[in-house]
Amino acid sequence: MKKEDIESIVELLAIPKKIAIIPHRSPDGDAMGSTLALYHFLLKGNHQPTVIAPNEFPEFLAWLPGSEKVLIFENEKEKTTQLLQDCDLIFTLDFNALHRVGEMEKTLVQLKAPFIMIDHHQSPDNYATFTYSDTQFGSTCEMIYNFISFIKQKEHLDKTIATCIYTGILTDSGSFRFPKTTGTTHRIIAELIDLGVENTKIPMLLFDNNSYHSLQLLGRALQNMVVVPEHKTAYISLSQKELDQFQYVKGDTEGIVNYGLTIKGIDFAAIFIEHKDENIIKISFRSQGDFDVNQFARNHFNGGGHINAAGGKSYLSLKDTVSKFKELINEISI
Repeated sequence: MKKEDIESIVELLAIPKKIAIIPHRSPDGDAMGSTLALYHFLLKGNHQPTVIAPNEFPEFLAWLPGSEKVLIFENEKEKTTQLLQDCDLIFTLDFNALHRVGEMEKTLVQLKAPFIMIDHHQSPDNYATFTYSDTQFGSTCEMIYNFISFIKQKEHLDKTIATCIYTGILTDSGSFRFPKTTGTTHRIIAELIDLGVENTKIPMLLFDNNSYHSLQLLGRALQNMVVVPEHKTAYISLSQKELDQFQYVKGDTEGIVNYGLTIKGIDFAAIFIEHKDENIIKISFRSQGDFDVNQFARNHFNGGGHINAAGGKSYLSLKDTVSKFKELINEISI
């Protein structure tokens, strides 16, 4: 982050302010971990922070400290719009283009307050007054730790803030398995544990808290998996009918796409999930090695993300979306 930007932000934060903190739509562990970590940090500076999520976050993240304070834009549009209009400063975390907040974008583009973007995805837009963007990091939470260090306020780090940061690093690193997990990442994790983070409990809260129906849905997803060994690819599709059959709730499909990469010889995995209420097919892509799913998602499925993890969407039917994907993998080299 530029020295002059750090100095300007320090000056901004020297006086208590009304501050909004915004994650991307359908926030994951890194989005919620980073926003709540910053929320608790700003409270210590006598600010009035509010986390406003575009829509509901998954139930498996509801244990995060401060999650009960999060306002949902879709549920309280009038209240949250007024709060945003009254803010002195806006933080946007774990996304770098305003379309990632869905309908909330219409409100954000009209705000006069300065924006601070903290994000680790590729090709950031230029809406922010101050931008801390770096694709070398595996999570926005690791960048939040650095941000607090940059403004020389690490003395405010405590167990609560550390727990939120730890959660985002853990989830976005694939439990420390993804390539951007560095020695520095582990040194930060060690410091967070020293601050009191319950590193044996958090993985259980995140990954071992399944419902009976979510496990049934996982079983159906694995039954639906198609393996294309000649293209080192595996993909899964789930229809709205199947989601309804197994009483789907937000978060139930989290991580299912990764099962494809556990198959020997598979380097590219995808999942296609039908959401009829939004008239959309939501897509997740994962890869290992050099295949760039970020570029694949950007080129073909209105999405983006990282080299080895990206998302997308399709307005075609589920059947036609999968057919398009099958045609595409016949044309690429993985």
